Amino acid sequence: MRVDKFLKISRILKRRTVANDAAKGGRVTVNGKQVKPSYDLKVGDVCAIRFGDEVARFRVLMIKEVVKKDEVSKLYEILPPEEE
Repeated sequence: MRVDKFLKISRILKRRTVANDAAKGGRVTVNGKQVKPSYDLKVGDVCAIRFGDEVARFRVLMIKEVVKKDEVSKLYEILPPEEE
């Protein structure tokens, strides 16, 4: 699944256009590498999104095309911030 679509379906970002802009702007990384919105996300990938000075990290646990609101937490696990 495309990374921009996953960010929207998992409700990490509210809209797909916002997810698309974040990836185009270089704020989304997967396994430590900057990715484009079309990057094919896989189970086990570690993603990071930069929001200003903060970085949100999560690991993809499951990929589904359609997700109900109460199932969203099963798609990913939030990881602690990386130590520099």
